[in-house]
Amino acid sequence: MPQPLSSKENSLFRQVIRNYEDKQYKRGLKAAEQILKKNPKHGDTMAMKALIINQQGKTEEAFALGKEALQADMKSHICWHVYGLLYRHQKNFEEAIKAYKFALRLEPESHQIQRDLAFLQIQMRDYQGYIQSRTAMLQARPQLRQNWTALAVAHHLAGNLAQAEKVLTTYEDSLKVPPSKTDYENSEAVMYKNTIIAEMQDYQRALDHLESIAKTNLDRLAVLEYRAEYLSKLDRKDEAANAYRALLDRNPEHPDYYTKLVNSLDIGADDYAARKAVYDEYAEKNPRCDAARRLPLDFLVGDSFREAAQSYLALMLDKGVPSTFANLKHLYTDPFKRDTLGSLAHEYLDSKRASNENTNGDALKGEPAALYYLAQHYNYHLSRDLSKAMEYVNKGIELLPDNVEFHMTKARIWKHYGNSQKASETMDQARKLDLKDRYINTKAAKYQLRNNENVAALKTMGLFTRNEAPGGPLSDLLDMQSVWYLTEDGEAWVRSGNIGLALKRFHAVYNIFEVWQEDQFDFHSFSLRKGQIRAYVDMIRWEDRIREHPFYTRAALGAIAIYVSLYDSSKAPNGVDGSADTNGDEAAERKKAAKKAKKEAQKAEREAAERAAKQDPNKSKGASAEPAKKDDDPNGLKLAQTSEPLTEATKFLAPILQFSPKYIDGQIAGFEVFIRREKYLLALRSLNAALAIDPEHPMVHEQVIRFRQALNSKLESLPPKVAEVLKSEFTTVDASTDLKKFNADFKEKHKDSPSHVISAIQAEKLLGGDKKKAEKDLAGVLNLKGIQHDQAIEILALLKSWRSSEADAFKEAAHEKWPEVTAFA
Repeated sequence: MPQPLSSKENSLFRQVIRNYEDKQYKRGLKAAEQILKKNPKHGDTMAMKALIINQQGKTEEAFALGKEALQADMKSHICWHVYGLLYRHQKNFEEAIKAYKFALRLEPESHQIQRDLAFLQIQMRDYQGYIQSRTAMLQARPQLRQNWTALAVAHHLAGNLAQAEKVLTTYEDSLKVPPSKTDYENSEAVMYKNTIIAEMQDYQRALDHLESIAKTNLDRLAVLEYRAEYLSKLDRKDEAANAYRALLDRNPEHPDYYTKLVNSLDIGADDYAARKAVYDEYAEKNPRCDAARRLPLDFLVGDSFREAAQSYLALMLDKGVPSTFANLKHLYTDPFKRDTLGSLAHEYLDSKRASNENTNGDALKGEPAALYYLAQHYNYHLSRDLSKAMEYVNKGIELLPDNVEFHMTKARIWKHYGNSQKASETMDQARKLDLKDRYINTKAAKYQLRNNENVAALKTMGLFTRNEAPGGPLSDLLDMQSVWYLTEDGEAWVRSGNIGLALKRFHAVYNIFEVWQEDQFDFHSFSLRKGQIRAYVDMIRWEDRIREHPFYTRAALGAIAIYVSLYDSSKAPNGVDGSADTNGDEAAERKKAAKKAKKEAQKAEREAAERAAKQDPNKSKGASAEPAKKDDDPNGLKLAQTSEPLTEATKFLAPILQFSPKYIDGQIAGFEVFIRREKYLLALRSLNAALAIDPEHPMVHEQVIRFRQALNSKLESLPPKVAEVLKSEFTTVDASTDLKKFNADFKEKHKDSPSHVISAIQAEKLLGGDKKKAEKDLAGVLNLKGIQHDQAIEILALLKSWRSSEADAFKEAAHEKWPEVTAFA
């Protein structure tokens, strides 16, 4: 039985709740202790105390107290609600939902519990449960418009569009007084209803509805865009053309408007003159408009392209627009356009030199602009000639020695040469030319990381971070969720051999994506309260695919590679079979380098903290200052010492396979993890997915051979049903196939492709081929015509991992071929 409280203690209990809501945890805890002195088994107070100490970071103690509170009063909705909140804080949403539902059974009228349950259900994408919760909330408070809108959203996300529209219409019909014309919530709600009708592909009704609300709707641009789209879908081309013209009058820089206007005018794809006339009309109307001059270059061909490109390029170079090359480089996929643009830039440069025009101060106009364009032209991968790129950039620097853009381009050229040392130094020189520019500062740090200068990069980033941040620049970068920095830093630590810090960075990226996922909680109530429904639905759909982002996949693949390597090392700790990453001497060197880097990183953080203290010695250090969270594994040693590396790898892998099934590197990583875990069905699923994307991929070929080898040796020991599925689903290589011949045929077929030959040689060695021959063949790949220095770096790493005597000779030969590449120096 629950202990009853006196009126004084009831007042104290209400104070505990207020203190918790106001985040005055010490006061709330003190008040709770006062109640518990007289009523030590009062469940609700114990529950509130658990909630407060949980906010103070004492999670385990809070859970223990929460359970005690439930034992003291199993029929208290507060105890169950708090228990659910504790689980939610732990991100155990399934258990939290169970606790909320139990609390609701005890107190069905509680709006707070119902709301918390609804937010968890939408967070978990339990749409049917969300519909039930929102229906209950609507029945309890039908006078609130946001309850009607929320129920419509629930039906919409569940795929029941007709029901969603019906809910919104029912509310509109119930209104006795029409909403004000300036009512933003109403304006958004009716536009949301219009998008639902359009999603049902009932465009005529959507257009009619749009026309009925157009005059009073506050989102004028959306009305015009939707109207143009519906008219186009209904094949009312003349009206659609007029609608797109109205949009272009508002914004002549929007590329989609031009494309849709041309489609509405029924101009054929081959009628270049008519299409060009549309763009010329708007170029004449808007002399400063860039899109109307640039977009025709996408479809023009031959002399008409040359004429338009010459006009556009001359205009941009005369103005000195730094982004000219960036605006045109997508055209380089067409060899004619690529060569034409290059020759036009040369012609422009020659004409400027012939006219002897003086360079105006430090302006990137005229001759310097042409030099800048040509330097980028020859640095671009589709038109690359690095010696010419360096020639033009040096001429540019002679003309404008203090120009940041030329120095940045020179750094990029060094990067493409493979000289990360000179690239880093040159980019840092560019940074020093403009110390107030955050972008160039960031670029300099990025190039330092590419050269494995982690400490210097952190110091560079520290120039633009908050000086008062506890823990120095790195702490601020973590708070600011600087994903690019954490990923680059992690990859640099991998190259330096410090896998602890590398994993620390990759886990930080993983946690940032977790935070972004959880940040939805703030918007489940905010968006409905503010009436921003369309943006809210877009956010929900975006969040569903957030881990498709390249930021995630890159960091995840880096972590997976480390964990797979850790697993392999644990199976062959001394590298007896030649599968260890490096030989003993190099491993010792890497360990020494990692130790030195760790000391330097700690020194840099200490210096940053001291600098911050000196800059603001009078800053209050009282209770108002937020205490710094202590990291019990700052160097990632615990992460590197995991006893289950493949389990950790699977955590990173799962979102890639779920959200990016067409990403071949993700499927290749999936195979590597699952084959080691002996999950053959999952390994086959990843392998078949990779084969469907690119059956000729070099890594996929190697994995096919490994999988056939594994099946030949393990098939009989597997459960009959599993063996049957594997036999029927893996048809790429039959069990009777001669794998050596299969590999030799693949090697012959792709004999001119370095990456394919490397893969075939690895497979050859795997199949029991002569080790010495494999090493010589691998070193011989250096003589292939199309080999790039990054492929040679891969070969060098492979030879070292095999402890090959060919490694030193290969490195010397590679250095002779690419004298600028830092890895071969």
